[in-house]
Amino acid sequence: MTKKTIGFIGTGVMGKSMARHLMKVGHELYVYNRTKQKAEDLIADGAIWCDTVGDLAGSVDVVITIVGYPQDVEEVYRAKNCIFERARQGTYLIDMTTSKPSLAIEIFDEAKERGLHALDAPVSGGDIGAKEAELTIMVGGEVGAFTEIEPIFQLMGTNVRRQGEAGAGQFTKMANQIAIASTMMGVAEAMAYAKKAGLDQENVLASIATGAAGGFSMTNLAPKMIKADFAPGFYMKHFIKDMNIAIESAQEIGLNTPGLVVAKKLYQELAGEGEGDSGTQALYKYYMMNG
Repeated sequence: MTKKTIGFIGTGVMGKSMARHLMKVGHELYVYNRTKQKAEDLIADGAIWCDTVGDLAGSVDVVITIVGYPQDVEEVYRAKNCIFERARQGTYLIDMTTSKPSLAIEIFDEAKERGLHALDAPVSGGDIGAKEAELTIMVGGEVGAFTEIEPIFQLMGTNVRRQGEAGAGQFTKMANQIAIASTMMGVAEAMAYAKKAGLDQENVLASIATGAAGGFSMTNLAPKMIKADFAPGFYMKHFIKDMNIAIESAQEIGLNTPGLVVAKKLYQELAGEGEGDSGTQALYKYYMMNG
């Protein structure tokens, strides 16, 4: 693989692990994060710190962003001294934030006008997938840009697929989040039911996790519910953001999503009780408090 200079913006729960995989194979890595402290481990391992987004964008061949909200994506791309203003012609811009499909299309169009290559490439797999380089990466954008960047994606994930033109990655991630929303209700309800029925939850899980009820949430998050481990692999507040985007997008294409609407309501109630920084598995608390 041809080594590239890569800029990584957003070294949080997932981003730090993703960036480290790129360094391990010899890519020169530049990093920026609003809170420098979150990047100090990477800097200690050889990453180059940049004081501004613009400094990073003007120094690299590839810019990867994984930030919190669509407004954060807009800021790093469009604010003064940021990506669009400073990136050199021919730079590849990869937004791995879960964001609006419409914004991904806007970024692609503006990038093309500036002689830049943009891909939307949101991920699924949480902190575990990021640490193990086993993320699912859903990509939207032109075939040529995808082909050029695919080897970089392969360093961070095991299921990398181009879904179509600009925005297709984000549309696919919304489908993923819609599936998870109702699934998480089912898993939390099942674990709460087992508890209320006086069963050994771990024994129940050993039976049902390998049957038709099995899946990522049952295998990875149900055990955390049982142990009352609500530390975030993926923040509840960010999942609420994703569900809001998915509902808005579904309305735009004329689709009713009742399961998604109910899940968002439950999560918002928990966030209102101060659980926004908990992991998504904290939905279990709702059932135990209201059972």
